Amino acid sequence: MSDQKAIIPKRATERIRSGHLWIYRSDVRECRAEGGSIVDVCDMKGKFYGKAFYSDKSQIALRLVTTSDEIVNREFWLNRLKMALSLREKMVSDTEVCRLVNGEGDGIPSVIVDRYKDVLSIQTLSQGSDRIKDLIAEILSKLIDPVSIIERNDGKVRDLEGLPKQISVLKGYDPDEIVCLENGLKFYFHPSSGQKTGAFLDQRENRALAGRLSFGAGLDCFCYAGGFALNMAGFCEQVEAVDISDTAIELAKKNALLNGITNIQFETDNVFDRLKLYDTQKRKFDTIVLDPPAFAKSRAHIEAAERGYKEINLRALRMLNPGGLLITSSCSQHIDENAFLNILTRAASDAGRRVQVIEKRTQGKDHPFLLSMPETYYLKCIFLRVL
Repeated sequence: MSDQKAIIPKRATERIRSGHLWIYRSDVRECRAEGGSIVDVCDMKGKFYGKAFYSDKSQIALRLVTTSDEIVNREFWLNRLKMALSLREKMVSDTEVCRLVNGEGDGIPSVIVDRYKDVLSIQTLSQGSDRIKDLIAEILSKLIDPVSIIERNDGKVRDLEGLPKQISVLKGYDPDEIVCLENGLKFYFHPSSGQKTGAFLDQRENRALAGRLSFGAGLDCFCYAGGFALNMAGFCEQVEAVDISDTAIELAKKNALLNGITNIQFETDNVFDRLKLYDTQKRKFDTIVLDPPAFAKSRAHIEAAERGYKEINLRALRMLNPGGLLITSSCSQHIDENAFLNILTRAASDAGRRVQVIEKRTQGKDHPFLLSMPETYYLKCIFLRVL
């Protein structure tokens, strides 16, 4: 056992026994360790419960890395990374981009690693994981031998940990812009400047299914780089793609041109305004995709988020032809699956439409989540068909 210990009460030990990996600051009775250290987690009587990253800034004070009394060293992280990579080797196909490490979901708390062909993009989102950043990069370099490893530590969560925001090159060079295949389509990716680690990868499998099921006149709302729209274009007669960001629309246009796709009309507009206009005009579509950003960034935003989700889904359902398909998502962690389904039920009722659920999906298989940690299950993607 380590000399550095965090003492927690019974309530927190029960949380650990249930499989949760986070202990909040309010449940830490004593910890004199330096921020970023790995500490032993013990109860008031000295019973050992595991080892955890300790943060002296964040409200998430402890992030459990193991419940065993083992040495957390290079060999430990090597084994965790090998396990994460072996899952992707078995589960991921038809893509040059994927998530290699999904933080708590892979037993490597607050570490995100995404792959863009020969480039890795890494985020270390806590004081503890930031300390092992170079070690993680060194191990991945030996296991994968990427051309470049980019550090994308520019997210707001770093503020909560008292860590600086920074983008740097840990290995190789900054490729700026690269072309990778996803679902058989070519896309431009920007590991050092794009959203998150360079792009939104969690909808990859859902985009592929949406493409196969879509037909007729399509509408892709909150299209960003055109991921859904390009997958739909091969099956729809015409697709309209809408996003409020000029930068996103320009990237989406570039991606369409890269693939020789000509049946997508791109529009820069506020999706709420565009849906309201089309609803008023009684425009009709056969396939509609709603992939908005997270409306509920915190619990304080839940009520407003529910109103927003209901509005866009209500309007979309009104605009679908009989037999039409709605692919609708929520990536708000604070809106769970049941809440989202209830919103969709109310929207369908108010729209006067009877709908059947074709499929309930979540983030891709390269974004595994823990049953014991609802926080790791954030993406809900529901396929609905209007009867």
